[in-house]
Amino acid sequence: MIKILGHSIALLVCGVALSACQSTQHMVDTMRLKQAKNSTTGQANVTIYCSGTEDCQFERVDNLKIVDSVSRRVNHEAIKRGYVRLQASSSSQPNALYLTVPAKQQEVVVRFYPISQDRAETIHVIHKFVANQKYTFKMYRDRSKHAGSLLNVSVPDPLCVDLQQGQRTIRRFCRPYDALTGLGEFVEQKI
Repeated sequence: MIKILGHSIALLVCGVALSACQSTQHMVDTMRLKQAKNSTTGQANVTIYCSGTEDCQFERVDNLKIVDSVSRRVNHEAIKRGYVRLQASSSSQPNALYLTVPAKQQEVVVRFYPISQDRAETIHVIHKFVANQKYTFKMYRDRSKHAGSLLNVSVPDPLCVDLQQGQRTIRRFCRPYDALTGLGEFVEQKI
């Protein structure tokens, strides 16, 4: 009984220490981001946001990592280049970050968490971004009416991501549900 209690206390202490360490890491990231807010890159930039789910994170822009998928920490090099900005009071808050990147063709990889923090849906988009514009990657479920067989009606609604320039949707990607595998790829749709 004493041995079990000792192990429980040790696990509790480890959990508190780990939580404090993660909190400290987010505080360091937040301070770095607030300092970077004052820096400018001197180029014609675009701002890129993500929305529509409880949380979303930018994984990378071209070959530059932005937020690590495991530690969920912001890459110091991305902060140093001025690519990452803070729109919340802390980097640990949902959807706290947005990007300000050079206006050119770039690959942007975004992780959305539509159900829980344990399961990410990732989309890769190559787009030519126009200077001085605001872009938003917005995830949602396509709740359009299903028709046909019971199988067609019973499948989950597809996940979609709209790329918006300002308030206008310029590109749409949807991932239909595959009844055989349960998986699907994001495919660009006509608008």
